[in-house]
Amino acid sequence: MDRVHKSFKVRALDPRSAIINERLKNAKRIFVVLGGKGGVGKSLIATMFSLMLAKRGHSVGLLDLDFHGLSCHIILGAKGMMPTEKKGIIPPEVHGIKLMSVAYYIGDEPLPLRGTEISDAFVELLAITRWGRIDYLIVDAPPGMGEEVLDIIRLMKRSEFLIVTTPSSLALKTVSRLTRLLLEAKVPILGVVENMRITETKLVEEYAKKSDIEYLGSVLFDYNLEECLGNPKKLLETKFARNIKNVARKIL
Repeated sequence: MDRVHKSFKVRALDPRSAIINERLKNAKRIFVVLGGKGGVGKSLIATMFSLMLAKRGHSVGLLDLDFHGLSCHIILGAKGMMPTEKKGIIPPEVHGIKLMSVAYYIGDEPLPLRGTEISDAFVELLAITRWGRIDYLIVDAPPGMGEEVLDIIRLMKRSEFLIVTTPSSLALKTVSRLTRLLLEAKVPILGVVENMRITETKLVEEYAKKSDIEYLGSVLFDYNLEECLGNPKKLLETKFARNIKNVARKIL
């Protein structure tokens, strides 16, 4: 991580950057799932992508970087598992997915980090995690445009970004700023997914066209999804999963 000295504004290179490159070099593709605000369903979409890819026979890693809203382990029903230590941290496999999350270490306790502490924890997690050879690394990013998202852009060089939004003017207002950030950073944008659609609307489709990014389709609101959390087999049988499969075809 590049640091700016409070007094002299000197940028110093964090040696962990080179280690992160080494850790990620054997991941063929890296997908980062983003949302302009919380509550748009990006964790569910990131986890469902991981499950579908694993079911197809791909080797998959799932990295939960949403430190204040850790939920991938809950969606997958990961219980009683811990990473192993061997020249770094090796994530345990959960339903065929290498899942890395600080939830293993903090459980249900809060993670009271702020400012540079969040960024430092994020960089450390990237530096110590050993993924090995994997076809896909799916990253559940924190919502918004905070330090962690900037660190992802800077440190995870080959990342491709998938934007998730709900069809509401409020969600689109926040995601439009996120989109501009990604476009200005000149990073690959896979497109935008419209999640939790209840009624017929063209809001997200028109937004994508105006922003010159691909509209990947809509995911209908699934009233039965809640009861399937923690049970990947049931999750893969939901209407939500069928909709996500249609989105996946467009980016894989």
